Amino acid sequence: MIELQHVAMSYSGKELLTDMSLSVAPGSFHFLTGPSGAGKTTFLKLCYAELLPTAGQMMLFGQDATEMGRDEIAGIRQRIGVVHQDCQFLEHLTLEENVALPLTVTHRPVNPDELRELLGWVGLGHRRTAHPAQLSGGERQRAALARAIITSPDVILADEPTGNLDYEMSLRLLSLLVELNRMGKTVMIATHDLNLIRQTKAQVQARVLRITNRRLQAAGADL
Repeated sequence: MIELQHVAMSYSGKELLTDMSLSVAPGSFHFLTGPSGAGKTTFLKLCYAELLPTAGQMMLFGQDATEMGRDEIAGIRQRIGVVHQDCQFLEHLTLEENVALPLTVTHRPVNPDELRELLGWVGLGHRRTAHPAQLSGGERQRAALARAIITSPDVILADEPTGNLDYEMSLRLLSLLVELNRMGKTVMIATHDLNLIRQTKAQVQARVLRITNRRLQAAGADL
């Protein structure tokens, strides 16, 4: 689904990531860890073609990302759901309107029953008419997850999704991601919280990757 072969990424002539190779199989679960500034967000942006590598080959669903046109990249992104740490919503829209936005902007039909079911699944059925300013941090993150998966993507990428949540709410959000993986979705989560990784690994077979000195490595048994 996602394959990197000796990928590197440079900004203004400075190499941030180097010689990274990885194959992400359908239905797999990955954690991506490393210190702040290591390049976790940049790595995820490569995985959904927000950024293109400056060296190496980046394959997304069998296509070379560097050879895809704008329409092809847009089509690929419909197969990848992204949950950002600092989730942004349109303040004048209700929760359910914000969650449905990926369908609305691509002129696809919104099934009201399926939308209500999705909001119920993330525990927000009772908040569907609320506006973003009325939501707690945990509710916003669960809404961001719902928005990311409303298009039924094959892959879910989450960038520090629990960074602004307390431990109990973090576990709740991760349990939803584990459930999605059990449904067959491929999941990759960038996080620096090793305790959450340990808790999740007790529930699902997960591969832990670490970015160290600009390179991608398999994490050791200490996790």
